[in-house]
This record gives sequence, structure tokens and C-alpha cells, in this order.
Amino acid sequence: MEIFEMTALEVAEKIRNKEFTAVDAVHSVAKAVEEKDKTYNCYTHFDKELALEKAEKAQQLIESGEATSVLAGVPVAIKDNICTKGDITSCSSGILYNFKPPYDATVIKKLDAAGIVSCGKVNMDEFAMGSTTETSFYGATKNPWDVTKVPGGSSGGAAAAVAADESVIALGSDTGGSIRQPCSFCGVTGLKPTYGAVSRYGLIAYASSLDQIGPIGKNALDVAAMFSVICGKDEKDATSMNGNPFSLEDIKNAKDLKGKKVGIPSDYFGEGIDEDVAKGVMNAAEALKALGAEVEEFSMPIVEYAIPTYYIIACAEACSNLSRFDGIKYGYKSPEADNLRDVYLKSRSEGFGMEVKKRIMLGNFVLSSGYFDAYYIKALKAKGLIVQAFNEAFEKYDFLLGPVAPTTALKMGEGLSDPLAMYLGDIYTVMINIAGLPSLALPCGFDKNNMPVGMQLIGRPFDEKTILSAGNAYQSETDWHKQKPNLV
Repeated sequence: MEIFEMTALEVAEKIRNKEFTAVDAVHSVAKAVEEKDKTYNCYTHFDKELALEKAEKAQQLIESGEATSVLAGVPVAIKDNICTKGDITSCSSGILYNFKPPYDATVIKKLDAAGIVSCGKVNMDEFAMGSTTETSFYGATKNPWDVTKVPGGSSGGAAAAVAADESVIALGSDTGGSIRQPCSFCGVTGLKPTYGAVSRYGLIAYASSLDQIGPIGKNALDVAAMFSVICGKDEKDATSMNGNPFSLEDIKNAKDLKGKKVGIPSDYFGEGIDEDVAKGVMNAAEALKALGAEVEEFSMPIVEYAIPTYYIIACAEACSNLSRFDGIKYGYKSPEADNLRDVYLKSRSEGFGMEVKKRIMLGNFVLSSGYFDAYYIKALKAKGLIVQAFNEAFEKYDFLLGPVAPTTALKMGEGLSDPLAMYLGDIYTVMINIAGLPSLALPCGFDKNNMPVGMQLIGRPFDEKTILSAGNAYQSETDWHKQKPNLV
């Protein structure tokens, strides 16, 4: 078995046992990228030399006993909206095509301290605005299970890299499903943590009240291990908090789900859900029952308001956050600009892609005089009702089960040609971001075309332990997460 085919915990254990080094692990991942990435386009930038330098430092920390993390020496791919000092961080946008941050994001500092080796930047929808990874300045990423289909988005490059064994593990971000949906489409496992559980310092913002960094891996244990490294309060992010600590042994030792009550929102299974997706999730419910859980359906009618609420709030925040990209201080500046007005107008018109422009315009519209009360204020009220609905559900249930997306992976171009359908594809994920809850996506079957089906386990705030334990227990009894695509 090649190193790049192993789980992150397996790689780390073999490094500790001196079967190979962190440098060997980077060479293995680099080999996989060189062989496969022309096909899948997972990376925007893979810096082998920088990764080898970091691997040598990590190996020294391991040998001196200073690197105590269970993932020390493991190579990790980083989504292109997480700042790494001196390394291009472009949000897969033309307006930041040459931007090298002067600082590291907090999560990058934590990886370095733990001896985990960041290897490069992976592709995404421009500024995380999209669900297909087709809006990238660097071209579309392709799904390793079928290159005619999308990997999902916006963390499509990260999920595809893990599925194609171009990375052992990855960090993505999730604003409305951007970790979970690509994990579902690519047959890998990913965690959207509780809002505030992981520092957002150094994450280039899309919607600040919704964004959250999280891990993508080959199984729930890898994801749990990475989450334990990056979580915690950060003085540079006032919204961050110390959550409820747990050890990896806590996750491993939860062998069953006896005494757990699981709720399934029946409103998740209405019009638009693919038959194979519904079947996969309900089969997973039976597996949870076999593990000792009590599972029942309940009504959650607020679901129908999730999409409009999300897109109003997200776009309103996006138009504010993206106003800083103007061609003045950094990033793309139009060569055709003759005066200050043209610098702003032409740089933004030429630098931003169409999807980003749409969302900026929508955000400006809902915040404009005469529409602010009609749309934005109503969306904030709806947000309160969504939070209330989840709070009521968690009075009865330990965690919730549902699909990640109503369908499996779309054909390339299908979402771009029908943007409304693409937006509606987020119906099961955006509510979790609005409410700030943790959610674990993991594979639970395949459709008739042999494309992965994903489910999500939704937990109480800062109760990542419960959903990770349940996810690991489920994966201990199933092998969906072990299935591999036939790579071309």
C-alpha cells in the first residue's frame, strides 16, 4: 500500500514507529499529485519544496519528542481561502490570483506546532460561492468517481483530493454545506464544527456569521483527530470559544449507541429528494438502530424557509466582506484603469467571476433602502425561528440524522445552467450553519450509477463528541467509507 492510500492516523503511527518519515509521506503525496492532478484538478498550487521543508521540521519535532499530536508528520491539503504566509492564497479568484498573505491563519499555526505538514492549496468555488467547484479561476475540479460529474462545492478540491488519494487529509470551510456536500458527492467524511469551535482568523470571509473551518478525511477517526488539533479559543477571533474537550480514545471507545435517541426530520424527505439518496439514509437509520439507538421521525416545517433565509444573510454579508477587494492595496488591478473610479470599477468587474458578482449584487439589493426591512430583517427573524426549531428538537433527541443533499453528484455544467436548482441543493445543509450547529457528513451507500450517497449527523452546539462517536460506531459496522473510485 502506498503512503497516500493510508488513513491519516495510519500514516502518523507508521512515522512514530519509524517505518518511514514525514519527508517520505510528502514525497508519496507529491507523486500522487503529479500522476493524477492533470485529470482531477484538485490543487490550485502544490509547493513540493515548501512541503518538504515543513516535513523536515516536523520530523525533527517528532524525533525530539516535541510533536505530541497523534497526526504529527501527516501531509494535509489546505483550502485556498485559508491564509498561509508567503504562499498564494487566492480564494480561487482572479482578483487574488497573486496574493501571498503576510501571516498564517490560526489553524495553520496549530498545524505547524503539531508537526502536521501543509502541502498546498486545493481548488474551490470562487470565494466559496458555489456548490460545484466549477466557478474557480483555475478551472473546474472533477469528481474522482466520474470525471463527467462535479465534486460538489465549495470545498470540492479538498474532498476530491482525499477521495483521489492526492491528500491524506484536508482542511475545508463550510458556510452553507461547503464541507459536507462535496464529502457526500465524493464519498469521504467531513465535519462542519460548531460556529466558534475553530478560529476563523486567517479564513478569508464569505459570510462571517456562517463560515467555519473543518476537516475532511477518509473516516470519522481521522476527522476527530484533526478537529482536536485545530479547535479552541483564539484571542484573534472574538467569536471563538473553548468547546467540550474529548480524547480520540473517547471516540474509539463508543462502540454502540445504546441509550441514544436519534431524530429524523420528515421534512427532509419531501419533494425533490432522489429515491436512492432517501434509501441510503433510511438504511443508515436501520444501522443506527442495530447499534442500539432509538430512531424516530419528527416534523420540522421550518425547513422550507432555510434557502431564502440563508441566501439573504449570506449575500448581505458577502457584499460587505468583498468590498475590500478593490485593486488598491493588493490583488488584481486592471491595466485599463486610468483613474481612481476605473481602478474600482474595472478591477472588480474583471477580477470577480459571474457567480460572485451575482451574490454581491443580491447582497447590495437586500441591504438597500426600501428593501432592508422587507428582506434582511425578515431573514434574521427566520434565523431565530430556525434556531428555536433545533433547540426544541434537541430537547428530545441526542442528535439528528438526514441526507446531505437531495441528489448525488450533478453532471458538469448542470448547476451553472440552472443556478436555482444548484441553490436548492443546499436545502439540508444551510439550516445547520444558520443555527451554528456541528454536523458530520459520511458516506452511506451508492446510487444506481455507483455514485456516493452521503448522510449527516447533526449535533447540539459544541457536542462534536457525540456525532463523531456515532459516526465512528457506524463506520465500524459498515464499509461505505472504505470504497474507492476507479481512478483514471
